[in-house]
Amino acid sequence: MTENRIQILKEILLDLHKGASPESVQERFNQHFQGVSALEISLMEHELMSSDSGVSFEDVMSLCNVHANLFKGAIAEVELADTEQEGHPVYVFKQENLALRSAIARVRRILDNYSKPENDAYRQDLLKGLKHQLRLVGQFHNHYTRKEKLFFPVMERYGHDSPPKVMWGVDDDIRDLFKKVQKAVDQLPDLAIAEVVDLFEQFAKEFEEMIFKEEAILLMILLETFTQDDWIAIANESDPYGYAIIKPTAKWIPHRETFGETEELDESPAKEHSAETDAAHLSSSEQQTKVIETPEGQLTITFTPKPKEEQNYNRQAEQAFGNGYLSIEQANLILNHLPLEITFVNKDDIFQYYNDSVPASEMIFKRTPSQIGRHVEFCHPPKVLEKVRRIFTLLKSGEKDKVAMWFKSDRLGKFVYVTYAAVRDEAGEFQGVLEYVQEIQDFLQLDSDTNREID
Repeated sequence: MTENRIQILKEILLDLHKGASPESVQERFNQHFQGVSALEISLMEHELMSSDSGVSFEDVMSLCNVHANLFKGAIAEVELADTEQEGHPVYVFKQENLALRSAIARVRRILDNYSKPENDAYRQDLLKGLKHQLRLVGQFHNHYTRKEKLFFPVMERYGHDSPPKVMWGVDDDIRDLFKKVQKAVDQLPDLAIAEVVDLFEQFAKEFEEMIFKEEAILLMILLETFTQDDWIAIANESDPYGYAIIKPTAKWIPHRETFGETEELDESPAKEHSAETDAAHLSSSEQQTKVIETPEGQLTITFTPKPKEEQNYNRQAEQAFGNGYLSIEQANLILNHLPLEITFVNKDDIFQYYNDSVPASEMIFKRTPSQIGRHVEFCHPPKVLEKVRRIFTLLKSGEKDKVAMWFKSDRLGKFVYVTYAAVRDEAGEFQGVLEYVQEIQDFLQLDSDTNREID
């Protein structure tokens, strides 16, 4: 990719933002781009949103479908063998989209049959089937959440922070459209079926556009950027977020090459490995040499494996801790036994810690290791960013020490209480924000007039 191509692409997108019709810029696009890299699209969006062009995140989001239509048929595909293996996150992601497309088609057929007068006698059965299929479609929430919580943090670490922000915003718009469909279906048969069909088609159009954006743009960026270790971490952390309609039918076991000193290993089929990746699989600390075959010829890499760092502390050793003594292991156990979900964001707004009071699949606010090190703003959907910023401003400024809120979780069917507390040192200096979350349904059911004996 070249700066010139990115500049031309940016100018074309700017013309769209200034009101040019998609048809008027399509010819210019076709002249310059026989194959556009998904990475170029990412860089272009980043430059648009971070420059003085006047193009905001909201602008990019509002024209997201126009952009996607412009790129159709021109995006260069990236293929990696592992992604076709069962259980690989990319394979699972695509299979979910196939299953969701099928469910969308079934909903359309049911709505069509429901509207026909000759099917009046079967409307109750059709309505039951419609609600069942919508429950299946509604599992797209798991698909989107895995994307937002596992794909996006890794993208941000590689500097691709604009596509996640835009896509998360569109995801939330699609979620809102689906809620309208559900509400309308709940009003059948009192509501006109034409209104339900119209709302469903609004949702389906945006949903099917998102499938294109995921598979033609998002996954291409990931395949060009992510390492095999990134995909392994995503595969290992996916279960707590759930899946859409289908589940992995097998555990993905990646093909890993170990480069040693034997002639047999040196003659193994060439794969692209970084020195750090190769070093991770070598126990020797001696200098190693690897020859990689490339289209331009042979590339020889010489490196010394980094020795595994030994822990320089004893997790079992007790030390002064507050008003007593605790070991690191004991402190960790205590934090994990608190009946709260705890998250700590440091003074630089970096998500630094969460406890394991319950398994990730049972958490109210699901957390997984991939989110550690992420900026707090990237941990939240765009539609709540202003609220998050206001809370952090209140806590950092000292205007408030705590901000609390509660809500009823539809997923849990229980009330949840959330507290954001400023963490300050002995000198009163702000050191971060502690979020603690607890389910309070049991508290609401307590009989305050009765002194009950604890079992």
